[in-house]
This record gives sequence, C-alpha cells and structure tokens, in this order.
Amino acid sequence: MPVSADGAGVRLRIRVTPRAKRTALAGIVEVDGRPALAIRLAAPPVDGAANKALLAFLASAMKVPKSRLRIVSGETGRLKVVAVAGLAAGIALTWIKAAA
Repeated sequence: MPVSADGAGVRLRIRVTPRAKRTALAGIVEVDGRPALAIRLAAPPVDGAANKALLAFLASAMKVPKSRLRIVSGETGRLKVVAVAGLAAGIALTWIKAAA
C-alpha cells in the first residue's frame, strides 16, 4: 500500500495529476515499482496552487486539520510524499479503501 508509518504518524506516496476536471482520488497506481495514491487536482501547477489544493483535499477527506499535513518530498514534481502527523496507518488504510 502507499502508506508507511513513521514515528509521528504516516507518510503517503502520492502521484498527482494537475489541471483535472475535478479534484478526486483516482485509485492506486504503480510508480517505479511501488504503489502510490493517484489524485487528480483541478488546480494548475502554478505558484504552489496544486500543492495547496492537495493538502486541502487530503485534510478534508481524512478529516484532519490541514496543519497536520506537510509535503516531505516532491514539492515541484508529480510524485510526492505527504506526512500526516498523529494519524495511525490503519486509519489511513481505511480511508484509502473507502475512497478507492
């Protein structure tokens, strides 16, 4: 699964597609032989708009404050790792299965 536990919560591997018709979870894809969440974003990849939209979407979907999310790697790329503080891996997996 595209979720791994770290000391403070979980990390999500995410493959984003900006400028989509609407923002939504599009399932799980394989990137470099490893699973990643596929998320379509309506926002363009300009001036950090897509990153802001991604964090807002994840916070809303997982029902956690946006302040608990941060992009750990991939700020300027399509493949990102997002850390979610204080979230158990089991809860993240439940959300992924329910949304996919």
